Amino acid sequence: MNSEQLNRVSVIDPVTPAIDRVKLILFRPFDLRKWFVIGFCAWLAYLGGGGGGGGGGSGGSGPPYNVPHKQNEVGEQIKEGIETARNYISNNLYWIIPATVIAFVVLILIGLLVVWLNSRGRFMFLHCVATNKAEVSIPWHKFKKQGNSLFLFRIVLGIISFIVVVLPIIGIIVLGIMIASSSAPGIVAVPGIVILGLSLFALSILLFLVKKFTFDFVVPIMSLRMIGCMDGWREFMTILSANKLRFTLYLLFQIVIKIVIGAMVGIGACIGFCFCCASCLLLVPYIGTVILLPILVFTRAYSLCYLQQYGPQFDVFRTEIEAAESV
Repeated sequence: MNSEQLNRVSVIDPVTPAIDRVKLILFRPFDLRKWFVIGFCAWLAYLGGGGGGGGGGSGGSGPPYNVPHKQNEVGEQIKEGIETARNYISNNLYWIIPATVIAFVVLILIGLLVVWLNSRGRFMFLHCVATNKAEVSIPWHKFKKQGNSLFLFRIVLGIISFIVVVLPIIGIIVLGIMIASSSAPGIVAVPGIVILGLSLFALSILLFLVKKFTFDFVVPIMSLRMIGCMDGWREFMTILSANKLRFTLYLLFQIVIKIVIGAMVGIGACIGFCFCCASCLLLVPYIGTVILLPILVFTRAYSLCYLQQYGPQFDVFRTEIEAAESV
């Protein structure tokens, strides 16, 4: 990779070839069967994805001299609630423990299955976008080792995420309860909550970046080299370490893309609702994926086109060219 190539690296230039890729795969010509096959791979690739959030608060009023009295009442109510819950659990351990264990095991197994299918689906969808082919069986078997390697990497990452994210959350909850029950002074607990909150935010950002770079760049490198996830990360780090600013701009531009895509989906859903309520189909997982396939193909193609700028050794589309030349 020479300096002239690096000077051409841009977050805007890949937009046009990514759009052209969408047109080539989905509209030249339009083939409904192809949509459903690639849509199935995309559905697996994004299986289990989602997010959410929310929060609120409340307030009250009263004479200043009533505030300490009310705080004592709240503290007593919390203590009574904790004691009641403790008594209920201790009196029903004979069924609570087995039910909790069974539910936990079932949830873990379902979660592992979803992550495994999702990991295999990432390579299947990448194959469809890179080769312009609607195939399921071929990429399923071809990238078996890479998919399983990605699965194991994500399991380890999930365990680390649990340790570094859930534990601070537990600490914040415990400190909050201690403040509410007056068992710890606020001057001690509040700084602890702030420190844990900032640590949680920083660690969440770091874990997000690892996941983002894994899907956007490490997976394509794994498919090109037919290597495992850790080897893919080692190769990706060689370009990331030398191009931190460029990849920072990439992440910032991803926010712009998300905003534009969100606006397009919102407008499309409103139009569909106004005419025939077709927007309800977006709520059906597989059908919704097929409907949103142009956006998903663009998103996948954009990161591939961006990676392509770092040299021909990162060009996943050469697979299509090589296949055409062998015919």
